[in-house]
Amino acid sequence: MSSGSSPTSTTYLEKRDVELAAATQKNEIPAHVYRTALWKVDLVVIPVVTMLCKFPVIPGKLHDYHDMTTTNFILAYVQDRANIGNAIVAGMTLSLRMSLHQVSVALTVTYVPYILMELPCNWVMKRIGANITLPIMVILWGVACTCQGAVTSYHGLIACRFFLGLAEGGILPGLILYLSSFYKREQLNLRVAFLFTATSLAGAFSGLLAAAISNMNGDRGKPGWAWIFILEGVFTVVFGIFALFVMPRRPEDTFFLTELEKEALIAQRDEWAINEEHHQFTWAEVFSTFKEPHLWIMSIGLFFGGTCLYGLIYFTPSIVQSLGHSPNRSQLLSVPPYAAAFVVSLIAAYFSDRYRARGVVLIIFSCFMIIGYGMFLGSAKKHVDYGSLFFQVVGVYTAAPTISAWLANSFEPHFKRGTAIAWGYVITNCGGILSTWIFNDAPRYRKATKINLAFSVGILVATIVCIFYLRNENAKKRKWRAANDLSALQSDTTKLGDRHPHFEYTL
Repeated sequence: MSSGSSPTSTTYLEKRDVELAAATQKNEIPAHVYRTALWKVDLVVIPVVTMLCKFPVIPGKLHDYHDMTTTNFILAYVQDRANIGNAIVAGMTLSLRMSLHQVSVALTVTYVPYILMELPCNWVMKRIGANITLPIMVILWGVACTCQGAVTSYHGLIACRFFLGLAEGGILPGLILYLSSFYKREQLNLRVAFLFTATSLAGAFSGLLAAAISNMNGDRGKPGWAWIFILEGVFTVVFGIFALFVMPRRPEDTFFLTELEKEALIAQRDEWAINEEHHQFTWAEVFSTFKEPHLWIMSIGLFFGGTCLYGLIYFTPSIVQSLGHSPNRSQLLSVPPYAAAFVVSLIAAYFSDRYRARGVVLIIFSCFMIIGYGMFLGSAKKHVDYGSLFFQVVGVYTAAPTISAWLANSFEPHFKRGTAIAWGYVITNCGGILSTWIFNDAPRYRKATKINLAFSVGILVATIVCIFYLRNENAKKRKWRAANDLSALQSDTTKLGDRHPHFEYTL
């Protein structure tokens, strides 16, 4: 190396640092610095929160038992819902002498503490820190999951399921709230869509993994289904501990960003998020959430969407089973609809963010759901049924992250947003409870199909109503801004939140 090359390089770097420092002083940080910071956050934060997330994805076959022959499938859920589905496949119902009704009860009992924990978890998470709260909940969930591998009775399983719901309840709404502190409103849909669809796509192969684990039947005196719980539970505990050391509390605390990149990330925050760290919890702010008409309009769509989402537990396996292939091939045939949902959902989320058009995306993909359920209801041909599954899965898995991002976009400040997000998942899971009990006319599930078809129409109508309501609110704010001086309200940005005249609702 020549002696002159190093000084030249150093001089260039020093000059660049001086320019960036000067830009920082003027709040004019170059765009490429912000893009680099955002890219680093995507590479570190999104994979971690995706691993922490648990969502329904793929079916596993329910074994015959108690002299009953059933053609039902039960959806395998990633982590807790997945492993109970896969454990049923591996013979848990035989070992614990469980009836079909008891299977439904075991699935349902998790929802009660799950729903009760969603709101309080989002309220306390800011005080403790999401980087501690969320991994600890995942660790506790993993412990409860592992304990399921040791149960010897139905009542023991019910107890474990209760504590699973208690540990898991705040995770998903907490993750959405956590992401909303790192990204601007017009960046959130794409990240939430990845959270939903990547988890479902990865879980599409969980049945095959569970089949391999179930071959451990008899090892150390435990049945194969017990090993599914134990191994997945242990993995979850290990990952939760890992997340404790990796998850940053907030953009300012990210260990993988340079100081300038942190400044860039903070400078690009939405105005309402700037003073969040010092924002104090008040019950008045919580109660104000429930005074907003658009919360209740969105709640209608969330309840209907939750019923359709969890209804895939039954539609997916029923349709795939009707094709008449081997279990492993049936597992693989379940993958293409979710792969399609992965691609379409990310593309739709990109345009939803780019044009801030949450409602339009919901309208389009609620129509997908209507087409899918209509095809399933109107034809008994198995290949038409399989085609309908693509419309159902793509529609549901594109609508779900879109309405989640829309909900997070529509409420400020922090505790009002956290309350709205948690409430949204309470309502979604209430829809999940309904879906558990309406699928009682296998294999076609005509009653449930009609309900889901009607609910898809309901999502479409609720979305249109919400768009017109929020558009009218924005018009009122623009009219007020034109007639009044905003300077007197600048200090009240955090206090007023989404009621501030400068806050424009995303449509």
